[in-house]
Parts: sequence; structure tokens; C-alpha cells
Amino acid sequence: MAERDEEFLEFVVKGLVEHPEDVKINRVVDEMGVLLTLDLNPEDMGKVIGRSGNTAKAIRTLLRVVGMKHNARVNLKIKEPVGSSRGSADTGWDGSHETPPPHAMKSVDEAMEDLRL
Repeated sequence: MAERDEEFLEFVVKGLVEHPEDVKINRVVDEMGVLLTLDLNPEDMGKVIGRSGNTAKAIRTLLRVVGMKHNARVNLKIKEPVGSSRGSADTGWDGSHETPPPHAMKSVDEAMEDLRL
């Protein structure tokens, strides 16, 4: 597969972001497959992740298709920028979880009332 997956990711991401010069991709191959780690300008995170993570999910799906064509498993990890409100930068956001939309916390009585409806 050489680095076709990396070239593909670079092409897609640089087409989405405002700061393509800040796009950095690290490619690691091990027994689990290929791991592409994406580093971006903090201002571009929203464009790559998308609303509810949909853009990142779509990019991951396309990378898996590229990998399947070459009999490889390809995963994408998006590193969080330093100073992110989501947590520390070295944990990275890998798309394996979704942050629920912010809602006001309900009392136990309100939650029970919702169940009765």
C-alpha cells in the first residue's frame, strides 16, 4: 500500500482546512495495521471533526476503504491541540467516543417524569 493512505488523508484534509501548511501526518505500521496520526492548526479542528464528528467519521470510513483495497486496516487518530477545552493534547481524539450535546442536568424527579411519558 506504500503511503497511499497517507497521501489520500493529506489531500482530503488540506482541502478542508484554512492552514494546510500546518497539517502533519505521522504513519505507523504494526501488527494491528496502519495508524495515521493527524496534527492540525487548532483553528482547523472543527472543520476536520465536523458537526457531531461526522466529517471525521467520513474520513475514517474512506481511509478504511483505501486500506481494504490494499488488505490493510487503517485507523486515524486526530491529536488535540495544546490548550484544548476537551482535555490534554497528548491523549488525542480518536473518534471512538462522542461527546453528548450539552444539556442541563435533570433532577431525579424530572428524569422519572420523563420515563412516565
